[in-house]
Formats: sequence, C-alpha cells, structure tokens
Amino acid sequence: MITISLAEIRAQSPCADGWLTVLAAKGGKDADMDARFPLTDIIETNDFDDCLWALRCRPEHNNLWRKYAVWCARQVEHLMTDDRSVAALDVAWRHSDGLATDEELDAARAAAWAAARTTARAAAWAAASGAAWAAASGAAWAAGWDAASDAAKAAQKQKLIEILNAGEWV
Repeated sequence: MITISLAEIRAQSPCADGWLTVLAAKGGKDADMDARFPLTDIIETNDFDDCLWALRCRPEHNNLWRKYAVWCARQVEHLMTDDRSVAALDVAWRHSDGLATDEELDAARAAAWAAARTTARAAAWAAASGAAWAAASGAAWAAGWDAASDAAKAAQKQKLIEILNAGEWV
C-alpha cells in the first residue's frame, strides 16, 4: 500500500481548499503531520483529482505514475489517428521499465505533440466545414460525451485505487 503524510502534502504547496479538507479529515490543527496514511484516503476525503495531484508527493513512484498515465491513454487509443501518438505511449511504457532513454522519451513526446497539432488543424478545418451539422448534432454528442467521460473517469479511479492498494503495477 502506498502511503503519504500531511507533511509531504504540505511541502508541495497544495491548494487551500484541498489542504484544509484533508487536514480536517486527519484531525485538524491537532493532526500528526508525520503520521502516514493510505493515499487512497484522499479520494475518500477530497476527490479523485486531489488524489492525482498528490501523486507528485511520492516521486519515488514516478515510474508507476507513468505506467498509470499510459494505461489511461490506452483507454482512448482507438481515437488516436496518428501512429506517432501510439508510438509515444509505447516509448513511455518502456521508459517506465527503464528500457527507453530520456532522449527517446523526449523525441517521442515531440513527435506526439506534432501529431496532435496536425490533428487539431484537421479537426478545426472539418469543424469549420461542417458547422451546420455540428450545430444540429452538438447537444446529442455532448450528452454521449459526458456519459463516456464519466465511465472513463470511473475506470481510471478504480485502476488508481488498485495500484495504490497494491503498491505496484496491477
């Protein structure tokens, strides 16, 4: 199980609202700043986003966090239309296992950003060309997107809880 302390959180300058919420949950002004507690507690007391933020407090697990980020991106890999984006995921995964260099990761990141810019330009042109269709179908698409987004976030949350409880990639 991966644990954290209030002192580790405080050292990273958390936002005031998130900090006050977790501090209150752990005893308020009388809390033991050095007492360790499961990182999953932050999901319970604060929310998933605050827990994701708190991962920075445990840099010794950066390779595990990278694997988690790649796993999340793989959930929408079918939407990636440029092979450079998929290749960047492969390099990032290998990097987390020590099988790719920082230079390879930097090159893959640059290629993925170039792919994203190319895709964004194409999407902007398509959107401008199909404005009438977009206006007609926008509400239905947005409702479907919200449902898909909620499902993806639930899966991401569940996977993160599994990793934090196991203390390793699962």
